Amino acid sequence: MTASTSPLDLDNQLCFALYRASHAVVRAYKSELDQLGLTYPQYLVMLALWQESKPQGVGQLGDLLGLDSGTLTPVLRRLEQRGLVVRRRDEHDERRRLIGLTDAGRDLRALAEKVPEKIAARFPMQGKDYHQLMAQLGDIAQAFDSDR
Repeated sequence: MTASTSPLDLDNQLCFALYRASHAVVRAYKSELDQLGLTYPQYLVMLALWQESKPQGVGQLGDLLGLDSGTLTPVLRRLEQRGLVVRRRDEHDERRRLIGLTDAGRDLRALAEKVPEKIAARFPMQGKDYHQLMAQLGDIAQAFDSDR
C-alpha cells in the first residue's frame, strides 16, 4: 500500500491524530477513575479544586478547564450529590456561585494521587520527551484557543 497524498485522507488529518490519541488516553483514565467513582470531567474539576485549595467561581473553573457552564453545571451538581463539593453563593456577590471541597473531596485527593503515576507508566515516552510533548500540546491549544 502506498502512502496517500490526498489532503482529505484520515492519515493526513491532524484533528484525527489528536482525537485518536486523546480518546485512547481518556479511556485509560476511565479504568483508574472508575475506582474513585469519578468520570473524566469530574476528575478535571476535582484537579482544579485540589490545585487551588480554595473555593472557586463557576466561571473561573470553566475558564481553567475550557468548559462552558452548560457542561460544567451538571458535573458540579453530581459532585455535590456525592458529597465531594459544596456550591454556595458568594457573600460579596450573590449572583456568583462558589465551589469548594468538602472533607470527603479533600480526602479523595490521597487516592487520586496514584492516578497520574499509573497513567505515566503506560505512556510511550518519558522524561524530556514527555515534557516536550506537553509543551507542544500546550502550544497547539493556545494557538487554537486564540481563535475563540
